[in-house]
This record gives sequence, C-alpha cells and structure tokens, in this order.
Amino acid sequence: MPESDADFALAGLEHEGFALRGRFSSGVEGTEWCERRLLARIHRYTLDRLRKEIEPVNAADFLRFLFKWQRLATGSRAEGPEGLAAVLDVLDGYELAAGAWESEVLPARLTDYDPLWLDGLCLSGEIAWGRLTATRNGEGGTRNRKVGPVKSTPIALFRRERGEIWRAGNPEVDSTTLPLSSTGKALLGAFETRGALFFGDLVNATGLLRTEVEKGLAELVAWGLVSSDSFAGLRALLVPSDRRRPLGGGYRRRGRIAPFGVETAGRWARTRGKPPVAEEQVAEAVAWQLLRRYGVVFRRLVQRETLLAPWRDILRVYRRLEARGEVRGGRFVGGFSGEQYALPEAIGLLRSTRREQGAEELIAVSGADPLNLVGILTPDEAVPAITTNRILYRDGVPIVVKEGEGKSERFLVDVPAEERDILRGALLRRRPAPLVRTYLGKSKAAG
Repeated sequence: MPESDADFALAGLEHEGFALRGRFSSGVEGTEWCERRLLARIHRYTLDRLRKEIEPVNAADFLRFLFKWQRLATGSRAEGPEGLAAVLDVLDGYELAAGAWESEVLPARLTDYDPLWLDGLCLSGEIAWGRLTATRNGEGGTRNRKVGPVKSTPIALFRRERGEIWRAGNPEVDSTTLPLSSTGKALLGAFETRGALFFGDLVNATGLLRTEVEKGLAELVAWGLVSSDSFAGLRALLVPSDRRRPLGGGYRRRGRIAPFGVETAGRWARTRGKPPVAEEQVAEAVAWQLLRRYGVVFRRLVQRETLLAPWRDILRVYRRLEARGEVRGGRFVGGFSGEQYALPEAIGLLRSTRREQGAEELIAVSGADPLNLVGILTPDEAVPAITTNRILYRDGVPIVVKEGEGKSERFLVDVPAEERDILRGALLRRRPAPLVRTYLGKSKAAG
C-alpha cells in the first residue's frame, strides 16, 4: 500500500476516535499509531506495574521520612535566607498559631534562625502573611470580639503570588457583618479610599491617636482583614504592652524592650476579598501544595489542613497527574485506606529511609507544628495543636507528650526510670533568637 494512502486511512481512523498517534515505544523515532482501547490497556498495565514497585512503609518509617522532607532531622536542617525560602515553600499556606512560627516551627527547621531573614523575604515581596480562614463568631470567648491578635491566632505564611489562590478556597468575610469597633471601621475606611498606608499616614488619615490606631490594626489583623509588608508588624502586635517600644519615641522603660514596632512594619494594607478563581484551579494548586508539604499524600494525613478543596476534587487532580506521569500512585504507607499519591523524588527518599536502621534519633516538636501527627498516623490519643504542648519522637515513634505549662509529662511507651530525665531534657524547647524572646513572654526553654 502506498504510504500516502496509509496516512490518509490512519487520519480517517483518528478522526473517528478509533486510533491515536504518538510515540509509545522507547527507542523508536517517528510517529506510531495505536488502537485507542489497546493503548488504554497498555497504559493501565504500566501504572499497575509502577504501583507494585513500591513496598509500603509503616507509620514510624513514614514519620522519619517526613522529618527529613520537612528539614527537622539531623543533617537535613536548612541554613540562611535561601534555606528559609525553601522551608516556607513547604509550609506555604499552612495556618498555625502566630506565636509558634518563630518560637517553634521555623527554628526547628533552620540552623541559627534569624528573624531578619523573614523580614527580608517579606519586604522583597516574596512572602506575605495573614489569616486565610474566616473567623468564626464567638471565637475568643465573646461574640463582640474587639481584642487584637493573640499568640494562638491562626496565621499563614505564603508566597505572595499564591495568596489569591489560597483566599479563593475559603469563604469571603463580609466586614460589614463583623462586630468591629469604631476605630477598626475608621481604619478600614482609610484603606478602602487610599489603599496601602504607612503607620504615620494612617494616623493622619483617621485623626486618631497613635495608640488607638495600633489597637485598631491589632483588631483587624485578628479578623484577617489587614496585613503589613513586614512580619515585624505582627511581632509588634504580639509583644506584651509592658515590653513595647513607646510609639514615636518617648521615655525608656526598664527591662527588655522590643526593638520593633508597628511603625517599622512598612505599609499596612487591606487584604483582598475572595478573587474569582475557578474551583478546578484552586483544587490543582492545593493538590500540588500538599505534595510539596508531605511528599506523599492520602486523606487521613491532611486531617488538620485548613487549606483544602473538596477531597474528591483533589483526587481528580491526582488521577490526572498520574495519567500524565507527573506523580505516582500506589500504596506507599501501610495501614491507611484510600488512594495515595507521591512525588517521584519523594519515593527515593522513602525507600532509603526504610532501608536505614533507626539511630535512636530524638526529635521534639510543638503541638502547633504540622508534624504533630499523634493520633493521626499513630493510634495514640491526639495532642491538641497548641504551641505549649510538646511531643517527643524517637525514630518516628511518639514516646513522650507534655500538654500545657506546669503539667507533668505523659509517657506513651515503657521507659526505664534512668532514661526519663534524659527524655524530659530532650522535650524542652530550644532557646529562641533574642529578637523572638521579646514577644514570647515567660516560658521555659533549653539553654
């Protein structure tokens, strides 16, 4: 048969949907043709073969993998501003207690963490901060809430270009329905008419006292309505009043004074409302972020995530990505039902982690840390996501839990009496950076 006749006939079969053209065999150049149903069978067999290549790991090995993936394990901690940017890419969009970011979560993943690195990333426009989820009525104990942000207020750090996507996945907050104070309403009016403003411009625009403007900003931050260019703005609002630097200078107070204030935070601006982003786009962005955060994703693992599209939409994205060969599906972690998907680079690390023998490594995390997975990946009772709670893991197994200040530790496994003091010492939090200690308040820390 002449080649031109064959090409014409094949094009006709392609138009009818019977045949597909492409490159299907390795080492073969040029266009190949295949019957559509046969190609689907070949593709399904290929996916089944790839899935069988992975032997599931247990929960302890998976936690050891997560400690490496998220930079908590020995030898995997990041360094410098570039390392901080990489860590924040993993934690992008995760909401946790405002006071836990610089006291617990970031220092656990970075060597000699310096808060000025975070300020630099924020001021350069790479990273933004703010509350993403809607505030519930009555949160904080009263319906007419007029207090500022507290250390337990959920705050997320995220790349600025992803902010619209994350806000699109949460219900929009109508500021007219919130019980705002007159100061808060005046500040919102200034933002809506004049846009982003420095602290001094806010004072001039509203005609309010500087202390009143500070309280109003604190209120709006707590409701998730405003943010600032620098993370120093949030730090200043978390500092106890007796350790704040006097606005506009003034006298020197005795004791430790915070070296930052609301006026050093750059511009303050109203957070944007819910942008018009398609649900499919939100689901795909969330699906990729979960893979960046955990390497391997399944439904039970993301139980504490606030940044979630409907799980059925996320699964639809993962199935499409697996069909393209961009992610791998299979049974990666044993003991958990449902579909599981992983990044190709995560599978190699998961395999090597399983082959390594446990080195009795002790890793302590805060209850607010994303890797507080007690009760989620383990059969133990869940530990509330509170900053002062502490969990100590040994080779991926939680062994000691301490809930709240002043309470005794709870041992989850049998531990000889002579080892208990060593484990209690490992459970203590690291001594934070001097700049962070100014707004931590009284707390026990390792020296």
